[in-house]
Order: sequence, then C-alpha cells, then structure tokens
Amino acid sequence: MLYGIAAAATALLLTALLAAALRFPASRLRLVERRRQREVPLSGGVAVVVVTGSVVGVKEWGSAGSGIGGLLVAGGVVALLGLVDDVWRLRRRVLAAGTAVAAACVVPYGETGVGTGLLAVGWAVGVTFAFRGLDHADGLAGTVGVVTAFGVAACAAIDVLDGVAVLMSVLAAALTGFLLHNWHPARVALGSCGSMSAGFVIALGLVHVRAGFGLGESAGVLFALTALVSADAVLVVLARRLGGRAVLRSAPDHLAHRLRRLGLTVPGVTLLLGFGALSGVLVGVLAHAGWVGGDAVWWVAGGALVIVSALSRVPVYVDRRTVSPQVRAPLRVRNG
Repeated sequence: MLYGIAAAATALLLTALLAAALRFPASRLRLVERRRQREVPLSGGVAVVVVTGSVVGVKEWGSAGSGIGGLLVAGGVVALLGLVDDVWRLRRRVLAAGTAVAAACVVPYGETGVGTGLLAVGWAVGVTFAFRGLDHADGLAGTVGVVTAFGVAACAAIDVLDGVAVLMSVLAAALTGFLLHNWHPARVALGSCGSMSAGFVIALGLVHVRAGFGLGESAGVLFALTALVSADAVLVVLARRLGGRAVLRSAPDHLAHRLRRLGLTVPGVTLLLGFGALSGVLVGVLAHAGWVGGDAVWWVAGGALVIVSALSRVPVYVDRRTVSPQVRAPLRVRNG
C-alpha cells in the first residue's frame, strides 16, 4: 500500500519534470505534432513511457516479481512502434500488426483459452487505436487515460492482483504529471508513443484482471470501463462509412470535434468527456466487484448509443474553402 502511494507520487513528479525537460530537445529534433494550429513537442509520451516503465520495473527487479514483466516489455514495444510512427508516419496496418503481435505474446491463454484469448487480442488492438484517436485535443487522452487506469487499478486491487494494481496506479499518476503540461493550451503532447502504449497497457491489464471470468460477463465489464473510447471509435467508423470516406483517413469527426462544433470550449469538452468516461468506469468497477448486476452495464451501453446517435447528426464534413474562419475555428484541433 505504502509502496504504491510512493510509486505513484514519484511517477507524477518525474513525468512532470521529464516532459518539461524534453520539450526543447523534441522541438530541436522536430519530434512535434504538426496537425494542430501550432507545433507541440511530443515529449509527453516519451516521459510517460520512460517513467512508468522505470518505476514499475524497479519494483519488479527488486522483488520476486508479480508476473507483469511481460506486459511491461510488450507495452515498451508498442511505445517504440508509436515513436517510430511519430517520426516517420507508419501505415496503420503496420501499427495494427505490431500491436497485435505484442498483445498475442502477453494474453494469459491458460486462463482465457485460445479462442477467447484471440478475441482479447483483437479487442486490445481496438482499444489501443481508440486511445490513439483521442490524442487530438488538449487534455483529452490524458484525462480519459487517468480515469480508466485508476478504474483498472481498483478492479485489480479487489482481486488482490498487486502487480497490475501498481502498474495501473503508476500509469495514472504519470498521465496526471503529463496533464500538468497538456491542459489547454498544451505545451507538450502524447503522440502515438504515449497514447498507444497507454491504451495497450490499460487494455491488457483489463484482460489479466478479467481472465478466468465468463466471456459474456467480462465483455460487459470491459465495455463499461472503456465506454468512452469505444463510443468515440464506433462513431468515427460509422460516420466515415456512411459518409463514403475511408475509415483510416483522418477527419475532424470524433466526439470532441462534434462538441466543439456545438460551441463548447476545449477545456469544457475535455471535462465533459472525462465525466462520461468516469461514469462508465464506476459502473465497470462496481460490476467487477459484484455490487451491481448486468443491468447497470446495459444502462451504460444505452447511454453510449444515445450519445453516438445524437452527435452523429452534427455536421463535420464541410468544405473548408466555403466557410468563414469563424465557422472553422471549432475544428482547430488535431484530426484523428
């Protein structure tokens, strides 16, 4: 308990310091996010990955181990893959294939079975890319990541999975330290390195927590804990398919983009979506603990469906050449 608190506090402080220290080198090396109004150094993702891996790795090295060494290594591989994408813009099929291989290496097949394990791999890839898609507005990916990681940590603590609980707590703390520089107006960003690794570790942490439970019950808990990112991904895929656009082509059609079109400020969007993520996470934790039944998860699914349906009606595919700068202003966040 005391180690977990000390580790989280250390991770928060070190990430805040390292993200700030790496801003200038990232700018000099042109490791910047170029799809915003201004170039933002991508030092946040490197800081989160390095600090999380170091703090948790010290515990693993200094003790008998808690079985999460493989998850740390796989998360590092995904982070490296994301860093390469930040520098050279890899094809998304390459990112997906690499993420799938990393996930397949750490799924606990002994508890899930091969069939369910392969489903878990596909789900983990989807969550990883959904978190990557959230990294287009100041504070959004970090806020949702903090909320979700704490939720997974709570589930792990309930089952006395100390290794996963510490990993998630440290990740949440590191993302909090990153948010000190990423709140609007952002001075650093996560990039694919940070967002993909965070999504990957959260997804596989959830798989480890729910391994051994029934498939249907686990699917409900996993959905509730990742309801916000799932709703965002579903909305984007449906909108692009129905709009005749390529699913993998970036566009300003995420939840945050649509809320901005409705007049909300960037901090307002982040707080609103963060509250939405928190609502789903609370239900997921309570369902995992057995304190609420499956009906509560259906309420989360219904709420997500209503939100997706309502926001899908907000027009986002506009010809920028035919609208004024005042109308374009709400779209000035990174397309995902």
